[in-house]
Amino acid sequence: MDDAPAPLTRFQEFLGWFLDWFLGAPLQTVIAVMAAVLLLAVARWLVARVVRSIVEGGASVRSKAGSLLTRAGAGNLAAESNPLLVARRVQRAETMGSVLRSTAGLVVGVVLLTALANIYGWELGPLVASAGVVGVALGFGAQTLVKDFLSGIFMLVEDQYGVGDVVDLGEASGVVEAIGLRVTQIRDLSGTLWYVRNGEVLRVGNMTQGWSKAFVEVLVSPEADIPRATELLRTAAQQVTEHEELGRLLLAEADVTAYEDLTAESVRLRLMVKTAPAQQWLVQRELRARIRDLFAAEGLPLALPRREVLVERDAPGADPDGPPARQDQSSTG
Repeated sequence: MDDAPAPLTRFQEFLGWFLDWFLGAPLQTVIAVMAAVLLLAVARWLVARVVRSIVEGGASVRSKAGSLLTRAGAGNLAAESNPLLVARRVQRAETMGSVLRSTAGLVVGVVLLTALANIYGWELGPLVASAGVVGVALGFGAQTLVKDFLSGIFMLVEDQYGVGDVVDLGEASGVVEAIGLRVTQIRDLSGTLWYVRNGEVLRVGNMTQGWSKAFVEVLVSPEADIPRATELLRTAAQQVTEHEELGRLLLAEADVTAYEDLTAESVRLRLMVKTAPAQQWLVQRELRARIRDLFAAEGLPLALPRREVLVERDAPGADPDGPPARQDQSSTG
């Protein structure tokens, strides 16, 4: 039998070579890339699901908190505070989701590069060494940036503060308007917007997380009727509790104490009551107004600050050549 025609033989040879070639590095590359894409898609889907569960999972918590506040007479307050709670939860979840997505992409990229290097036999030693040198140089130059990012991540994970909270960060204090991985934006009482680097925050004082406390102190004369003054403070707190709007802001009964401080000029009385977050200042103003009215109606004056003035003058009949005589006189007012 004659041999196969030359064109057919060449085609068979080409087909065999192509199959050998394709089943080697190209096919392995395609499989590695497809596996990386699939892995990245799964990772991003998981991150998105986690973020969505964090955002939507707070609904049950908010509903339970709302029912508790409703029992305490603060049901409408829960509805009013929900937008801030939702913004806070969404911002934390989205920020962490962004970090996790970036991390997943970086990890998958490194794994894919390693797989391709094994397939094609690339020598990654020099590249890794160069990358190490560049990484060290960038690390020294970007220490502050890395510190800010890490601090921002921990702040979000630990929920140290959120959008709408009133915080004291040392150099700046005010309402938190935005939180990022690098900086936090705070609006102070005068309207100034402060940009605080997260890495520079050494302490955080959150005045509106969970609940707050209204704090009012009154000074009365030691000769005044202290028990009656204490009772008037309780009456003022009871009036605020029974108020249609302000009563919903109170989360507990008022705590009134006397003799927190005692001097020759005054006795210090103190009134404290737990309030809804960020509502303590409104409650304090109302309490002060009612205390003033009650004290005025009872004719119970507040203690006045006193000053002692030392006056030195020559006494009548003193010897002008001798040492000056002194006459001390104290006055209060």
